[in-house]
Amino acid sequence: MKITEYLEQATSTLFSFEILPPLKGQSLKELLEGIAPLMEFKPPFVDVTYHREEFIYKKHPNGLLEKVSTKKRPGTVGICAALMNRFQVEAVPHLLCGGFSKEETENALIDLSFIGVQNVLALRGDAPKSEGKFVPEENGHEFTRDLVAQIIGMNNGKYLHEETETGFHTDFCVGVAGYPEKHFEAPSMKFDLRYLKEKVDAGAKYIVTQMFFDNQKFFEFERNVRAMGIDIPIIPGLKPITTLSQISMLPRTFFLDLPDALMDELEKCTTNAAVKEVGIAWAIQQSKELVAHGIPVLHYYTMSKADATYKIAKEVF
Repeated sequence: MKITEYLEQATSTLFSFEILPPLKGQSLKELLEGIAPLMEFKPPFVDVTYHREEFIYKKHPNGLLEKVSTKKRPGTVGICAALMNRFQVEAVPHLLCGGFSKEETENALIDLSFIGVQNVLALRGDAPKSEGKFVPEENGHEFTRDLVAQIIGMNNGKYLHEETETGFHTDFCVGVAGYPEKHFEAPSMKFDLRYLKEKVDAGAKYIVTQMFFDNQKFFEFERNVRAMGIDIPIIPGLKPITTLSQISMLPRTFFLDLPDALMDELEKCTTNAAVKEVGIAWAIQQSKELVAHGIPVLHYYTMSKADATYKIAKEVF
């Protein structure tokens, strides 16, 4: 079932969350057992993120540099299949422009369609940590709008090479990302909203936002999106702050602001446990205000750690 159909049929705010695939060598069983408590809140769908391989340059005695992969994660297709089989929920894999050619994207979509995946989230992806800026793969997509167009093309039976056209049409509902505080590479919010409109015009059916901690910024973003003539659902993304290091890491990594009222409380914290308590309380407050606003679904970034999200959901759903 498509996410848009769940939203149309919902009589109250739905709960959903996102998981991070385990690193190679870690157990999928451990991941699934870890998120099992969240199924109490009946999420209709769970997002499966994709993280590009990370590389380092290894110097050889002759002075030459070798590009070596340092981090790999299990395949998205396998994780989606396991998730759907274990919990009977819709798995929503993230598809990236970065690290993939158009052919690799097409093959991934064929595999995902084969196992029954009906929803995907299309993203450009970040530049590798070892590189300063985003560079698309050879014969890959530079912009998310083009990735969305490829997915919609496959829905219409259009494949990259004529010899692969079989008349088979995929049936994906495509989501894209939105940024209440602007994507860090966009020159202004006006231009960022223009880029969002291009993704919607290419065929996106819903928007999931980057995490934010100030609901007023989300409400302003929502108003601006509607003023652009975009009328598809907007799903807010939330994350509780749970450690001292996240107080500086989250703003630095995701280019977002922490409200003064939240920082006033976090400044009093000297332990991770104290930060977690404040972070959960703030997320509960955020969630309840968004539910009162009539939001169709709240989406939580769990980082594959369920305990904080469980405590929030217990108070909200």
